[in-house]
Amino acid sequence: MPTHDKTDPAAAILVGGLLAGVGDISQAFLVFGHYYPAATPFRILQGISRGFFGPHAREMGWTSAIIGLCVHFFIATTAAAIYYAASRKMRFLISHWVICGLLFGECVFLFMYFVVMPLSKVGWPHFDTATYITGPFGHTFLVGLPIAWAVQRFARAS
Repeated sequence: MPTHDKTDPAAAILVGGLLAGVGDISQAFLVFGHYYPAATPFRILQGISRGFFGPHAREMGWTSAIIGLCVHFFIATTAAAIYYAASRKMRFLISHWVICGLLFGECVFLFMYFVVMPLSKVGWPHFDTATYITGPFGHTFLVGLPIAWAVQRFARAS
C-alpha cells in the first residue's frame, strides 16, 4: 500500500470519526438488539440523547433520535481529533498505530462509561453482557483502531 506523505488533518479527523462512529453505532444496534429485542436502532439513538434530556428523550420522538445520532458522531469525531492532536507530539501513536489504537479505544470506553455517563442525566451505567461486548471489546477494534488507522494514513507527516 502506498504511503501518504502529505498531512491532511481534516481527512484524518473526519475519516477517523466517521469510521469509528459507524463501527460503534453498528455494534450497538447489533449487540443490544440481540440481547434486548426492544432496543431498536431508534431507541438506541434516543438513549444517546438521554444523556442530555433524561427519560424525557423517549417522549421526543424523532427529534431525540436525530440529536442522538448527531451527538454520537460528534463524540466519535472529537475522539479522532484528540488522537490526531496527541499524535503531533507523541509520534509513536503513528509509528505503532495498531497497539496505540487498540489502547486508545479502551481509553475512550473508560472515559465514556466512568466520566461522561455518570456526569450526564444517564447516571452510572448498568453493566451486562452487551455492555462488555460493545465496551471493552468493541471500542478497541471499532473505535480506537479505525481512528488510529486514519491518523497514520492521512496525517503521517509533521
